[in-house]
Amino acid sequence: MGFFEKISAGLKKTRDSIVGSVTTMLRSFTRIDEELFEELEEILIMGDAGANTAAHICGELRRKVKERGITDPGEVRALLKETVAELLRGGQEMQLSTKPSVILVIGVNGVGKTTTIGKLAARYKAEGKKVILAAADTFRAAAIEQLDIWADRAGAEIVRHAPNSDPAAVVFDAAAAARARGADILICDTAGRLHNKKNLMDELSKIGRVLDRELPGADKEVLLVLDATTGQNAVNQAREFKNAAGITGIVLTKLDGTARGGVILAIREDLGVPVKFVGVGEGVDDLQPFDPDDFARALFEE
Repeated sequence: MGFFEKISAGLKKTRDSIVGSVTTMLRSFTRIDEELFEELEEILIMGDAGANTAAHICGELRRKVKERGITDPGEVRALLKETVAELLRGGQEMQLSTKPSVILVIGVNGVGKTTTIGKLAARYKAEGKKVILAAADTFRAAAIEQLDIWADRAGAEIVRHAPNSDPAAVVFDAAAAARARGADILICDTAGRLHNKKNLMDELSKIGRVLDRELPGADKEVLLVLDATTGQNAVNQAREFKNAAGITGIVLTKLDGTARGGVILAIREDLGVPVKFVGVGEGVDDLQPFDPDDFARALFEE
């Protein structure tokens, strides 16, 4: 099953919720007027797209309707699909051209962070890359054990210390191992305590400094894992982490279990951070690189 089929199945709840409401609403109008745009904006906000994003989208729709002389409300759905794709485009590609390259994975507990790392490891191993994992979420013994299982499953190597070790020390050793063993990609797990705790942000900064010192010039992606089912809470988490950790991309998990897939739009519009991967199931291949055009097509398919 390709990305489109997976994302289409994963977006069923969101599609039924947002697009179902949009379609019903458009059928109730005989002409395009301000009331139509106001109702559409409300539906988008209710679908977790966020107020700013909903206003932006409706502004674009007004412009296109006027420019193209569109009068049939039935044509607004296609315009909406086009506008959503435009909003989401840009920055999806992972920048991992150096050897080694680094992926630092952050996020609060319970969002699927360690599982995401395992799936990323499996993906890059399948591409023939040598992958090393750094078990730097040392505050949860279960996280180290879980990552160990994923490393074994993916055929990746792992660098781990005892529980409650210094996370930066784990990353230091993992960076040395990546250099010595000719790894292509080093993926670092990090602690998932609450995002508004200063000590966690200080810890992430320290890990970043270690990586910059030990692997100077290495490409580095900082991926924030968010749980789509939390809706606007995910946007708030992203805002906190962006301010402290310089995130380069989002991994949005559990998209298949929620009607709140519209949160992707809010993340992009409010924070300017691209979604790079989406989780649309439990399987190892259900973490998919994000394609904005396929996402929009799947969201608005009949």
